[in-house]
Amino acid sequence: MGTMGHHQRSRSASGSPSATRSSNATELDFAAADLECPFGGIDALGAVELRETAYEIFFMSCRSSGGASEGEVSSPVAGAGARGGSAVMSSKVKKALGLKPRRSAPTTVRTSSQNSGPVSPGRTRRPMTSAEIMRQQMRVTEQSDARLRRTLMRAVVGQVGKRPDSIVLPLELLRQLKPSEFTDGEEYHQWQFRQIKLLEAGLILHPSLPLDRLHAAVLRFREVMRATEIRAIDTGKGSDAMRVLNNAVHALAWRPGSGSDACHWADGYPLNVLLYVSLLQTVFDHREHTVVLDEVDELLELIKKTWPILGVGRALHNVCFAWVFFQQYVVTEQAEPDLASATLALLADVAADAKQGSRESQSRDPVYTKVLLSVLGKMQEWAEKRLLDYHDRYEKGIGGTAMEILLSLALAAGKIVADREYAGTGNFAADRVDYYIRCSMKNIFTKILENGMAEADPADDPGVVLTQLARDAEQLAMFERANFSPLLRRLHPAPIAVAAVTLHGCFGVVLREYLSKVTILTEELVRVLHSANRLEKALAQMTAEDAADCDDDRAKAVVGDMEPYEVESVVMGLLKAWMDDRLRIGSDCILRAKETESWIPKSKEEPFPASAIELMRLSRATIDEFSDIPATAKDDVVQALVDGLDSTFQDYISFVASCGSKQSYVPPLPALTRCNQDSGFFRLWKKAALPSCQAPEANPRGSASQHTPRPSISRGTQRIYVRLNTLHYVLTHVQAIDESLSSLSSASGGNRVAAFDRTRAAAQSAVSRVAEVAAFRLIFLDSRHSFYQGLYVRNVVDTRIRPVLRALKQNLSFLVSVLVDHAQPVAVREVMKASFQAFLMVLLAGGNDRSFTRADHGMVEEDFRSLKRAFCTCGEGLVPEDVVVQEAEAAEGVVELMARPTEQLIAAFGAATSESIAGVREYEDSDGGATLVPPTARQWGPADPNTILRVLCHRDDEAANQFLKRTFQLAKRR
Repeated sequence: MGTMGHHQRSRSASGSPSATRSSNATELDFAAADLECPFGGIDALGAVELRETAYEIFFMSCRSSGGASEGEVSSPVAGAGARGGSAVMSSKVKKALGLKPRRSAPTTVRTSSQNSGPVSPGRTRRPMTSAEIMRQQMRVTEQSDARLRRTLMRAVVGQVGKRPDSIVLPLELLRQLKPSEFTDGEEYHQWQFRQIKLLEAGLILHPSLPLDRLHAAVLRFREVMRATEIRAIDTGKGSDAMRVLNNAVHALAWRPGSGSDACHWADGYPLNVLLYVSLLQTVFDHREHTVVLDEVDELLELIKKTWPILGVGRALHNVCFAWVFFQQYVVTEQAEPDLASATLALLADVAADAKQGSRESQSRDPVYTKVLLSVLGKMQEWAEKRLLDYHDRYEKGIGGTAMEILLSLALAAGKIVADREYAGTGNFAADRVDYYIRCSMKNIFTKILENGMAEADPADDPGVVLTQLARDAEQLAMFERANFSPLLRRLHPAPIAVAAVTLHGCFGVVLREYLSKVTILTEELVRVLHSANRLEKALAQMTAEDAADCDDDRAKAVVGDMEPYEVESVVMGLLKAWMDDRLRIGSDCILRAKETESWIPKSKEEPFPASAIELMRLSRATIDEFSDIPATAKDDVVQALVDGLDSTFQDYISFVASCGSKQSYVPPLPALTRCNQDSGFFRLWKKAALPSCQAPEANPRGSASQHTPRPSISRGTQRIYVRLNTLHYVLTHVQAIDESLSSLSSASGGNRVAAFDRTRAAAQSAVSRVAEVAAFRLIFLDSRHSFYQGLYVRNVVDTRIRPVLRALKQNLSFLVSVLVDHAQPVAVREVMKASFQAFLMVLLAGGNDRSFTRADHGMVEEDFRSLKRAFCTCGEGLVPEDVVVQEAEAAEGVVELMARPTEQLIAAFGAATSESIAGVREYEDSDGGATLVPPTARQWGPADPNTILRVLCHRDDEAANQFLKRTFQLAKRR
């Protein structure tokens, strides 16, 4: 640091006339510096007021060093003598702080009687005394200085030998100074109110001993202060206000518990420290702020005389003095490195003070602890703010010696705090330097990234920026190794490794963020991964070389912090992420379909819903994109992709098949009753009132020959058949996708994947179920008027099956026109089954409006043959004849029962009930004996007891009527 000797030109404090005035042009702007005061502030007292108060305390503390002569209080340092020019001795303080003395021509000031005007030729000059230097440094005018001397002369009359710390200076000044000694009343009022505010700060706001704010003396003082704020109070001997103020101040300054006869009015924190720092700042030349006066030794000796009043000790002085030098270094824009060197020298004394004595003894002096931690904290904060971004600071010219100073200041201050707060077992300097490197590398990396993004064309792929960023990061690592690492290595065993690992991690964060937004491998992505791989190898080599040069375990730990990019796993992750995204899109498509699908065909040429077309298009696009991915790793995920698509297809098939159940359309079984044998007259009347050819529920306006059945299928049924088309559409496209995957596996030499077997099985099952539901809806709901509600109502001969067949053929023709080819056979087959089921229900569960005789058998048999023929001739063999015959067996058996005599039916019923596994239990109820009706599972046939019983219930003859009445006590029809 000795290279800055030219800044320390030897020059004693000069005494030009302008030196006695406040030099605003050379006033330092502490507020503009990027540095906060560690002591806080006094709201009521500004910097100028604190400086004036500090000089008054300084003057009073030094008054006892000399006697009075010629009616004035002597200079505080009359005993120090006048020195100047070549007579100046070498300063021990400057030597201890590493500051060189200044040597220049001696400068003189006028004698005390010559306050103004030019120096007359031949008149002798004398050097300035230390007191005059102090007055000049603190910017106190000669007028104010003279007024202060006269005041203290009057105050010390009769108080010879009284210690300065036993005098409340503001109170004495208020007593002695009169308005006539000021320019005008306003100036006196402001001065008087400053003294009151000073007393408030020292006695009430910041006392050295704890104080109850409701203390009687506090309340009395507040009354006087409020009066003084309005106008100046009378300070004469007979003034009540002065008497109240005097009593209140003495009560607060000499409180019990102080432990001595000294008063306490300026030793409370932070007032005492702020006043003391104002005094210490006088060691710097007020015209050349980087220069320390050669008279610093004498000035410090005089300043130390204020210690009793301000409650300052040697340890606290060292902390404050270190802060003053540090603050001067900062506010002078760090132009003088010697000021920083002096700060470090003083911090060594502070560290020694902090180590002396136990922590418990230091805790008994809370002011020292608070000041110590505050000062060191602000020093460390200021230095580290620059060190945490030293790359940017270096670009601005702060490098070399300046960076070394920053490191020294930050580590020196931080080490004292660390040693005080906890017993440091690690390497404090290395830990902090490690932190600085990591933070600064992150900051400069962020800046490079932001600049690259700002300069990039918005239309370009972000990968272009990332590729350039990888190159810039590699250059940054080289720059770090060449420019900063040599200095940092003095404090850290492996600074290059730390920088490289940090840079590697920063790029990794950006790389992962970029990859998180990429769904598929592209050529640009391949370039990004190549650049990342190159950067990783370069940084890994730098890290390994730096760690190999040192034996410290810290270097090995740093190497372990470098988490590899693992490009191959990144590719695999991208493939899986892409696959998950595609599967999610398919799931979203299904969710939208569940909310909005109306099952309306897209067009006549494409009789499928929009959801099915979209889902298959997405699936097809997924397979095509997968085949275009430039990566061999995709062979490892193809089965997972197939399984995901398989699950998606099954979910959609389940949704398509959720169209209800056939049971919701089958009418409930009516209660069993016995036919009512009407008289011949009643039958003739009923036939005349209601023509037998009419079916009331089916066609109330005409006869059977004029009846026109409903030719169309309801929209709800049509939508179900759209579902059936959809299932076959899915099956067709799944087969095509499977073939594409097979071709892909063959081209890559991979194994054949098991594809969509569960989808095919689910679709086939759903086809049968949907076709069955649609058929039952068509027959039991859409055709109910002509079929279940119209066939054989009242009698057989007039309500034959011809209208049913006409409507059925029209419906079958419509189905063949709207269904895809693969869906037609199963749809027609299920309509046939539903028709046979409806025919059976007409015969066995037709309700009170249907009854049959043996003579009706021939017509019923003929109608059923016509019904079978309708399905055998539908389309071009849509339902094979053998299938029709097989499905018609149950109905033909029931029709055959209708041809048997009643007695034979009763006998068959008895045989069937005795042979049934479930049996027919007889029991006696409260009304007499009765037989339990055989249960039914609607599996009707000629050997089923429930079927035979239903034939008997619909047999219109006396024998059946009597059997049912006697055996089951069935009610007659109404």
